[in-house]
Formats: sequence, structure tokens, C-alpha cells
Amino acid sequence: MKEAVRSGDDDVRFMRLALALAARGKGMTHPNPMVGAVVVRGGEVVGKGYHRGPFTPHAEVVALAEASGRTAGSTLYVTLEPCNHHGRTPPCTEAVLRAGVSRVVIAAPDPNPEVKGGGAERLRSAGIDVEMGILRQEGEELKAAYSKYVTTGLPLVTLKVAATADGKVAARNGVSRWITGKAARRLVHEMRRVSDAVLVGRGTVEADDPELTVRHVPLRGAHHPLRVVVDSHLTMGLDRRLARGGHPKVVVATTAEHDAAKAEELRRRGVEVWVGGASPDGGVDLLDLLRALGREGVAHLLVEGGPTLMASLLREGLADRLVLFLAPRVFGDREARSWVEGLRVEDPSQGLDLRWTRLRRVGEDLMLEAEVVKRKTPATARGGA
Repeated sequence: MKEAVRSGDDDVRFMRLALALAARGKGMTHPNPMVGAVVVRGGEVVGKGYHRGPFTPHAEVVALAEASGRTAGSTLYVTLEPCNHHGRTPPCTEAVLRAGVSRVVIAAPDPNPEVKGGGAERLRSAGIDVEMGILRQEGEELKAAYSKYVTTGLPLVTLKVAATADGKVAARNGVSRWITGKAARRLVHEMRRVSDAVLVGRGTVEADDPELTVRHVPLRGAHHPLRVVVDSHLTMGLDRRLARGGHPKVVVATTAEHDAAKAEELRRRGVEVWVGGASPDGGVDLLDLLRALGREGVAHLLVEGGPTLMASLLREGLADRLVLFLAPRVFGDREARSWVEGLRVEDPSQGLDLRWTRLRRVGEDLMLEAEVVKRKTPATARGGA
């Protein structure tokens, strides 16, 4: 059935408030979606709420509770279709019906196979006026990671790159600190804060010795992301920061052809060593790794390098988004490393395509965001999740 969208000024205004409330849950809700809700009666906001994370009340329930005694005949604005099934919490549709709400305005449908239209239909069948699609694009963006996770079992994969204007991420001697400025580096920590895991390759560990923790920005209820290293033979040095383990948890993904003694030492230090499948070239099977991360509840994965890992994710159709920080600097050195290496392109038409979505200035650097145009779709992982 085609949804009728009646997007009056009031509907748009109240839905924008619900979307802003939902965004307060960034970094707190995964693998659940961010959701915001507003209860309006007689043109007045009488209740507001947002989802704060797994095992906590959903946004609709929070907003209706705040509006207690003033919900009869009200309109509920919610950024995601209310659930109609028993999960970690009771169905939100039942709370809406008990409250006597007369109209529900929804930004985006829930892609979860256990919901998928059922919430809206349950409300309609009870005589409630339901409208779907007010500010839908904004609602879809809020639930992008959740949508991929619940439909494939795989995390949304965002590649983060800091490069010179000519695409270099390190000088010829491997030194990369610092190409971009403080404002860009601070924003990267914000990106970590809202991600479930951060992934790097062994080369980045050796060259930069990163910590991959959230610093320079407050956590605000979020958690440090899981720290993940791809190292097919466990050749990273035991003197590296990530080899020390600690909190947040460190995972090293490897293949059967790894150094068993080093694996035992890493485990002794508290590092988890995941032995998975190998790719045809002997590297870690990245789709296998993404499936494993999905089983761990990772809905949004931030990839911070290096160039070979970036190329592999792009070539295999596993990357979803790119965030490219460009510094006002040029190396002009063919031996300096580019941000992506290893792709073979004989003709311009063979290049991987991006769809630019946003451009802004961050300090003295430029930040370009893009969606990766997929040429092949990886197999879903729900069967193994």
C-alpha cells in the first residue's frame, strides 16, 4: 500500500525535533538504532524521549511516560517505525495503544524483518492515523548502520583517510604524523566515539603504533570501540601498543598460517586472537572477519588504514562509505604512499566509483564524504550471525 505523506509545517518541525533527540544517542545504541520521539497535544510538546541503548526503554515509551496524563488524542512523532514484537523490551505499539494516541507520524520504516511494516499496520488496524515518510531521508541516515546490520549481519564499513591534496598518506620513509591539523584529528576521535569498532592493518600498527582509543572528546555515555588489527601471519611487534591488550579490548584477526607462539603470548596479555579463513592471496578473508564482527554486535566499523587494507575492502565490495580529509599540502613524490594501493586499473572506466555526499572545511583541511558505489554485493552473513 502506498503511503500518503502529509508534510505540513508542524509535522516537519516536530519531526526535526524528534530527529535531533535521536542524534543524542550517537555511540550509545548500537547494535540498536538511534530513535527519537515527541508527543504533541494541542500544538504543544508534552513529551520527549530518545533511545539510550540496549536494555533501556525505547524512545516512544520514554516520550509517552513524560507526557503521562496528556497522551489521549495526541500525535506521536517518531523517527523509526514502532516495534510490534517482544525483544529485549515489550512492543512499543502496545504502549502507543494504551496511551490513547490518535495519530502517529513516522520518518522511516524499520528494516528489521521482525518489524518491517508490522508496527505501522498494527496501529492502523487499531484505528490510529499513521503517516510514513516525513523527513524520510534524514530518518534513513540515522538508521544506516542498523539497516545494514539487521538485513545482512554485517557492519556498515566507513573508510577514514587523512591525506595530502595529491592523495599521499605518508612520506617515502613511512612517516605520516601529522598530515592533517588538530581540528581534523579531533573529529576523527568523534568518529571513533560513535563507532563500535576501529580496524587497521598490521602495516599501520608498525608505522604509527596507534592506540585507537577515544581521546580529545568526551565519551558522553558512549563506549570505547573494539580495537581490531588485520595481521595474516602475526608479524606485528610485541612492543606495539595494541599488542599490550588492556581496555578497550583488542582483537587480532589472522589466518591458520600464523605464529603460534606469538598468538599464545598475545592471548596471555589479554588480546583476543581470531583465526579465520584466508583470501586467495593468503591474507585474512575480510568478509569472514566482517561476519565475525557482526556476531560480536558490531554494527558500525571505522577503518583507519592502511592503503592495502583500504584497497582490499574496496575491491571486494565491502566498503560502504569514505570520509576523506585533505590537507593543504602536496608531496609530489611517487615513492610516497597513496591512501589506497593495490588496485589494478588499465582504463579509467575500471576505476571504483564514489558518490559525493558532503563537503566541508575542518580547520585548514577539507573533509569530503562519499558513498561507495557497489559493483558487487557481498554474500549476506545472517545465516552465521
